[in-house]
Amino acid sequence: MFDLQNIIVSNPNILGGTPVFKGTRVPVKILFQHLEKNIPLDEFLDDFPTVSQEQAVSVLNFFENILTQAKLNKLYEIAA
Repeated sequence: MFDLQNIIVSNPNILGGTPVFKGTRVPVKILFQHLEKNIPLDEFLDDFPTVSQEQAVSVLNFFENILTQAKLNKLYEIAA
């Protein structure tokens, strides 16, 4: 079973509690910012060598699995 706490941590003493990849000071949001700019995952990993490929792929898989069409529709309903 996937344990998100082994991948992402939030500690008030590290970047004021911003969620980061465990064992790093790299905010998870940086991964998504890179992808939004069409920067390949390999380049993100080169830019942030303290983040492992396994960590990055696990985060992407986690969010892919929680954002199903049904859940997206529910989010739209809540936001309306």
